[in-house]
Amino acid sequence: MVHPLKIDTLLEARWIIPVEPSRTVLRDHAVAIDQGLIQAILPNDEANIRFAPNERIVLDNHVLIPGLINLHIHAAMSLMRGMADDLTLVEWLNKCIWPAEVRHVDSDFVLDGTRLACAEMLRGGITCFNDMYFFPDASVQAVLTSGMRAAIGMIVIDFPTAYASDADDYLAKGLALRDRCRHHPLLSFCFAPHAPYTVSDKVFASVLTYAEQLDLPIHIHLHETDDEIRTSLKVNGMRPIERLHKLGLLGPNLIAVHMVHLTSEEIALMSQQGCTVVHCPSSNLKLASGFAPIASLLSKGVNVGLGTDGAASNNRLDMFQEMRFAALLAKGQTGSADALPAHQALQMATLNGAKALGLGSLTGSLVAGKAADITAVDFSSLELAPCYDPISHLVYAAGREHVSHVWVNGKILLNDGELTTLNEQELLLRSEYWREQMTEGMKN
Repeated sequence: MVHPLKIDTLLEARWIIPVEPSRTVLRDHAVAIDQGLIQAILPNDEANIRFAPNERIVLDNHVLIPGLINLHIHAAMSLMRGMADDLTLVEWLNKCIWPAEVRHVDSDFVLDGTRLACAEMLRGGITCFNDMYFFPDASVQAVLTSGMRAAIGMIVIDFPTAYASDADDYLAKGLALRDRCRHHPLLSFCFAPHAPYTVSDKVFASVLTYAEQLDLPIHIHLHETDDEIRTSLKVNGMRPIERLHKLGLLGPNLIAVHMVHLTSEEIALMSQQGCTVVHCPSSNLKLASGFAPIASLLSKGVNVGLGTDGAASNNRLDMFQEMRFAALLAKGQTGSADALPAHQALQMATLNGAKALGLGSLTGSLVAGKAADITAVDFSSLELAPCYDPISHLVYAAGREHVSHVWVNGKILLNDGELTTLNEQELLLRSEYWREQMTEGMKN
């Protein structure tokens, strides 16, 4: 007689959408988890014969999906949510955000802001995010407290801040942090030169050298606004993408954020070079930056992920909203109802992000051998009835308020809507403290 195999957890659900293979929907299946990894995905009856779990969780009206991956965020800027609205990007940065950062951003600000962001993201089913901000050592502390997975941006910018004095200082501090933390299972790292208009050719050359030596992604804002392109033509005599191409930065390790204003030749170039594009539809709309040509990028085989951007320009860290906006905008732009279907939007929010970060073998889909980074969405509420196609429902009907459970590496971080690692009341108190500080700062 074969005895059942002892495992940590067995999750039984009405539906499982593994993302790999594409469009697959498994009904009445279970995920077997042990030591943080997915051991198997199989029918419930078979799972209960094969496995003896320490914990068995039955989710009768739920769909299990890979944890969502937020491929672009400035997490600590959650403390600036709603502080500067209804402005263009240039006004938003120059008149509000950069002055506020000079006055207030330090390690404590980043720690509290990133913890607040982690809480919001977990409650919305996000298990991994790609961050770009100052004082990344504080971001690391917040991430490890939350139990989430994160790619930490080693930010580089030409001008001095409270965090670093010059580009060499930014790089040295980022690399030192990466050396200390690079073996942690929840952390990975990216170089994060802010944007072409804030980073010189010399600094880009240094970033590229380090990125090639360490095989790390380069995470950058690119072609976000018309003004960025006009300025580049005036200062450099070429568009930003051409400039980065001449510097050697275009390649499979480039994660280019926004990419709103593109020519057909630039789309073809991004495809030829194997770059990733991060689509941030809500932020692009709110800052009036424009409409990224996502359908054209996808048609050329470009890997496209989704990001929320920071809560200061969105103002939500809501990947369900980004999936829906991405799908609807693509249809409206192209005049084609089948542009960017639901299954593709879900893949952009999961597996495509994992691939961009070099984590495709670890997370982004529910496959045996990958980490148990899993989000459960409850489909039992009235506004989700009836359900004919759970993939369609995830993108067009469900929202982050329907997320019930989240696991990262097999550890439950959201249990029936309740955070398990972060104290909600403490976060609210700290956010109020910072609101008072920043409000007072705006008066002076």
